[in-house]
Amino acid sequence: MRLVVIGNGMAGARLADEVRARDKDIQITVFGAETRRPYNRVLLSNVLAGTASPEQVRLPAHPEGVTTRLGVTVTAIDRRTRTVHTGDGASEPYDVLVLATGSEPLVPPIPGATRAIAFRTMDDCHRILEAAATATSAVVVGGGLLGVEAARGLAGRGMPVTLLHLAGHLMDRQLDAEAGLVLGEALAGLGVAVRTAVQVTAIHPHGVELATGEILASELVVLACGVRPMVSLAKDAGLEVNRGVVVDDHMRTSDPAVYAIGECAQHDGTVYGLVAPAWEQAAVVADLITGADHAARYRGSRLVTRLKARSVELAAMGETHLNDDDPAGEVEVVRFSHRARGIYRKLVIRNDRLVGAILLGDAPTVGTLTQLYDRGGPLPGDPAGLLFPSSLEHATPADSPVRMPDSARVCECNNVTKGRIRACWEAGARDTAAVAAATRATTGCGSCRDAVEGIIGWLCEQEEVRA
Repeated sequence: MRLVVIGNGMAGARLADEVRARDKDIQITVFGAETRRPYNRVLLSNVLAGTASPEQVRLPAHPEGVTTRLGVTVTAIDRRTRTVHTGDGASEPYDVLVLATGSEPLVPPIPGATRAIAFRTMDDCHRILEAAATATSAVVVGGGLLGVEAARGLAGRGMPVTLLHLAGHLMDRQLDAEAGLVLGEALAGLGVAVRTAVQVTAIHPHGVELATGEILASELVVLACGVRPMVSLAKDAGLEVNRGVVVDDHMRTSDPAVYAIGECAQHDGTVYGLVAPAWEQAAVVADLITGADHAARYRGSRLVTRLKARSVELAAMGETHLNDDDPAGEVEVVRFSHRARGIYRKLVIRNDRLVGAILLGDAPTVGTLTQLYDRGGPLPGDPAGLLFPSSLEHATPADSPVRMPDSARVCECNNVTKGRIRACWEAGARDTAAVAAATRATTGCGSCRDAVEGIIGWLCEQEEVRA
């Protein structure tokens, strides 16, 4: 079988690896428009902040037998002959084709928008850092997750940053108003001036103009105004396209020989913009392509949005905007706020099940709550106890590996337990890079890195004690 994957980002790269892990004989060719090896887009803000190098956010190399064509753009799909054509004049036949083309940044239709730098790729990151080397201040337009990450990344380099957002509070899709306010205050403590309910009308050579006529002086303007699925290739090939490439529960498009995964795919009316759903979709497609599981289906994802930065830790999941005044009267909300310490915790409960949560600031129970939300299991008798780790006998600090059972899930993104990390360590993986290559732990949102490093360090110490 000849498998062609268009897109070498976090979705396409994962699919190639998943297929190769299941079948050593399938011929796999991956086309990537970028010239560099796949990297973790989630951690680009760490590169901006200077806390990680580009090499540190690279994804593990493809296994043997995967042909990767970097810097090659696919220009057309001929479904009749099952061939893709590339910008360098070449063509590649396929038996199965997977679209993992991702998204492209939205650029607002305002005068001077081309003077700004959209924050999306590693190349964008390098352009921003090059401009930051001579700029005295920066303005980030867009207060969603990506804009918050870009602002805190630049502020981490000591640069004065102003974050502008059209809505009334930051990350309004994931957070309620109070959480958005607390997040803004936490960012202010990092050197980010947050301004909400403002509209940018033009970008000038040395500043940003607002609808009020005010001009904010800045030599560096970063756009983080959202993304849209890249679907032109699929549309030109005659595949069904709505907001994204329409797929069924098998992740198949309107052509049974063509699949779509990740940010370019639209499943059951939803286009997911996070990495976890893309990886879940990749696993389903790999099972179906290789025959490992003919019954594999994608049923949608329960989204958990994560942000982890110096002094700012956030997890938001499910129906976060519901409150006690829900018209149906079926919702119970448990809330705790301590603005002075940058802490906001909210649980949304329906029928004794956790259907939403916001955890902002230090939240040791985030792993437990994520599992309760993901699995839809019943809550303890006193839900309020979930907000405070001292009330949970099974809550185990990441800095105390000895108290963690081997079944404890350390990496939520890749479902890696402490026991699996221990097994890899015993097999010879003695540092974080080796454990990441073996388990993929730390290659998602990156929030588990401290825990993984702590477990590895503890295991190394135990070896010295035994010696």
